[in-house]
Amino acid sequence: MHLANSLYAQLRAARRAQLLDTGTPDTLHEGGPPPERWLQQVWRHQRVRRTQLYLADGAPLRVLHPGFWNREAGPDFRRAVIQFGDDPPRTGDVELDLVTAGWRGHGHATSERFANVILHVVWDEADTDRSRPPVMAIKPFLDAPLSELAEWLDLEAPASVPDNVPGRCSGPLRELSADTLTELLRQAAQLRRERKAVEFTARARHVGWENALWEGLLAALGYKHNAWAFRRLAELVPLPAIRPTAEAPSTTAHPMALEAHFLGLAGLLPLDLSRGADPHLRGLWDCWWRERDALNEIIVPKTLWRLAGIRPANRPERRLVLAAHWRNQPTLPTRLENWIRSTSTRRPSERALDLLQLLAPSAAETPPYWARHWTLRSMELPEAHPLLGAPRVTDLAVNVILPWLWARIGREGGPSELRQAVELCWREWPAGEDNAVLRLTRQRLFGTQPMRLPARAFVQQGLLQITRDFCDSAGALCHECRFPDFVRAPERLNPAG
Repeated sequence: MHLANSLYAQLRAARRAQLLDTGTPDTLHEGGPPPERWLQQVWRHQRVRRTQLYLADGAPLRVLHPGFWNREAGPDFRRAVIQFGDDPPRTGDVELDLVTAGWRGHGHATSERFANVILHVVWDEADTDRSRPPVMAIKPFLDAPLSELAEWLDLEAPASVPDNVPGRCSGPLRELSADTLTELLRQAAQLRRERKAVEFTARARHVGWENALWEGLLAALGYKHNAWAFRRLAELVPLPAIRPTAEAPSTTAHPMALEAHFLGLAGLLPLDLSRGADPHLRGLWDCWWRERDALNEIIVPKTLWRLAGIRPANRPERRLVLAAHWRNQPTLPTRLENWIRSTSTRRPSERALDLLQLLAPSAAETPPYWARHWTLRSMELPEAHPLLGAPRVTDLAVNVILPWLWARIGREGGPSELRQAVELCWREWPAGEDNAVLRLTRQRLFGTQPMRLPARAFVQQGLLQITRDFCDSAGALCHECRFPDFVRAPERLNPAG
């Protein structure tokens, strides 16, 4: 069976049309409010001009952390960290409504569940009322037009794949040839890459291409729990050649001074030193105390960090040392562009190794302390561990570097051979580490029978995209999902629904 190049995109469009027919609002219109669930995704992913936010009364605010999405009763986001004007950051909840009247109309004003709400986010018109939390209208601050956000928002549906329930598509999928199934996954993964490229394009309009990459790289170092803390640090310490600030160090700095700058701004250095402190920690403190008072108001609050359940090698302290290494190389974006130019003659494994060598500090560049310690307080390890390993490079390549290159080359009219190099690298990139999400996805789509698929990263990305596009909105019983019918007979697909 042969699949046309755009067949998966047509199927996804048909699914959206079907949702509309059943009364689910899945389109955005300029001038009209979006569905509230999309408003939640805009806030969750901070698709706003983050340095230009104001309350309804004109007071500025900065979102240090949007909070954790709450899918149960109560405020939409828990434990957000917001800074109002020059006041110290506050930790509390955020509630989202389409209109300001929703605060009283939905009973929030009298509910104990909403007693800790520090910010009420609405769509467009916002009024002020001292009897309720500060209000911000989000529409004026979107980082892209609604027409551009519509497709991206549709890809951000909540994940709710049930355990141990194979989908109705599992039987038909097992009947597909390996080539047809691989092509289907490639098309799904391509849509996922395009969504990431659109995000980079939107962010580049406001901070430039280099800093859009910088923020993406640091957010990826934070994984899902600490992505916003790392993104905040990327904003505080941008790439100097692009957008220098008074707070940022000089273009090149002593490695320990830059390490101390990152760890200090992150609030991860101890407040004082005990006798017998490790010489490396004492060296960091000697660098940090000179600038601590001047930067005290912008230090990341400790409430932004989630440290429980993190593997030792992924501790934020170690990731920040890696970030400091990158920050001391202001030519990193140029080096990545040169790297992609050299990939056409390299094997997939060689490309990955070249990128690892580009991103990871060498043994000589790695501080001896961090080669044998997980944190600033941990015991010395019996053997050295690198700051960056091959599995994490795959995640950075597939989710950040290649989509950024694809977006920049395409938007700036780069040479076709360079775009082809990005495409080839993306198609052939080796698969990353398996995880619980991927295992559940395979169980949902294929049941208990294993499928022989290429060991490529795009296969993993395609599996996740199909789950998000169809399984998440169909529920445990695959209610009215057209994906199984499409798998049986893709030539019957009607994009109009």
